[in-house]
Amino acid sequence: MKHQSPALAGMCAIVLGGILAGCSSPRPVAPPVSMAEQSRFQTANIPAGSAGEEIRKGKLIFDETPKYASAYVGNRLSCVDCHINSGTMPHASPMIDMANIFPMYNKRAGRVISMQERFQECFARSENGSPPPLNSEAIQALTAYVDWLSKDGVKGKAFPGRGFAKLPNLTGNPVQGIAIYAVQCSECHGGDGAGVPPIIPALWGPNSYNDGAGMNDPAKMAAFLVPTMPQNNPGSLTPQQAFDVASFIHTMPRPKFNEAYKHY
Repeated sequence: MKHQSPALAGMCAIVLGGILAGCSSPRPVAPPVSMAEQSRFQTANIPAGSAGEEIRKGKLIFDETPKYASAYVGNRLSCVDCHINSGTMPHASPMIDMANIFPMYNKRAGRVISMQERFQECFARSENGSPPPLNSEAIQALTAYVDWLSKDGVKGKAFPGRGFAKLPNLTGNPVQGIAIYAVQCSECHGGDGAGVPPIIPALWGPNSYNDGAGMNDPAKMAAFLVPTMPQNNPGSLTPQQAFDVASFIHTMPRPKFNEAYKHY
């Protein structure tokens, strides 16, 4: 276990009482998922042959991006760090049926984009790297994998668990977030936020996402945290606690987004 930083240790005693009081609040959890839904996308169900090989390659890139797409990655995060369970967990930004809702308008890009262009955006922002060419092996394999996750969907219809949890519009308190992080997060992610890549992602520092990534928005991070974290007790954070810890993480240093990729 990593030691807490002085900032974390110094603030814990001040606001710990507030955290414990907050734990008595209702705890939202992700809706249950049927066993059939959970097993539908197991690796064993990937078809044989060349098509299946491409799907498996895409899943490897998705689950261990720095290892299998190293030329385009500038940190030590993988797609699976933000899209839990290989992109199949509801309300954890799942990739199920995503192929069926593209092309779509992207507000950040200010234009209609393809799914493959969305992959490029993730490499430039969340992976703090560079966009792979659309005809690259990485983009083609990821397309094969997400197409497979979308095979049972309907064109134009999103997966019911798409995106993140729906939370009220709250204001995070980063000072409260310091102590919440120390109690709920630091055991795995470390007092320095460095995690243990590739098993546990870095939350800030050189191996984390850059400041142009979606997770750099505290509201989005809070909506991700509520149904997914901490991993040993997901759903145990209240929305306010999730906003607080997300606001704290938002104050910590991270790589700067490369403005050369601003159209992604």
